Amino acid sequence: MKRAAALLLALLAARGVADTAYVSDELVLGVYADPNNQGQRLATLHSGTRVDTLLQSGEFTQVRLSDGTTGWVKSAFLTSKEPAVVRLKQLEEELDRAHATTPALAEAAARSEVEQLKQELAARQTELDAVRVGSVPQSAAAVPIFLPAARERWAMIASLGALAGLVCGFCLGYATLARRIRQKFGGLKVY
Repeated sequence: MKRAAALLLALLAARGVADTAYVSDELVLGVYADPNNQGQRLATLHSGTRVDTLLQSGEFTQVRLSDGTTGWVKSAFLTSKEPAVVRLKQLEEELDRAHATTPALAEAAARSEVEQLKQELAARQTELDAVRVGSVPQSAAAVPIFLPAARERWAMIASLGALAGLVCGFCLGYATLARRIRQKFGGLKVY
């Protein structure tokens, strides 16, 4: 029994069963009182925090934080380029500003749409008046006008036609299957 359990564990280990993990890009950097990582920790900085560099000593750089605190950090973690975290936040803010419309722009767009709808309504009204009078213009004669009740009626007729087609198809399929079974086996036999 112990051997079987050990063999099973060895097989699982050999297959490399493991959970998936990713390396985080979130950097947490300690600010120390002395130019080494042994002194008192004064603050903790996160990725994208802006600092002013004052002095460099070996692997460490003296920095001033936005609150005026001065301390030492490892130089390898500082860069003069803006980190991706900061740039991403700026791009997201720009995108939000671009999506946000001012009330004046929204009102102008609404006025334009209202004018367009009024023109379309006037055109439809003249076509309707022409149909009522009996002198249908050439452009309106080619376009059938369906009233809501007529649409509902046509939809009902189409639905009933589709249902009738399905029922007929089922009946014909069943009759064909029954005929083939009778020809091949002499009918259905229940034992």
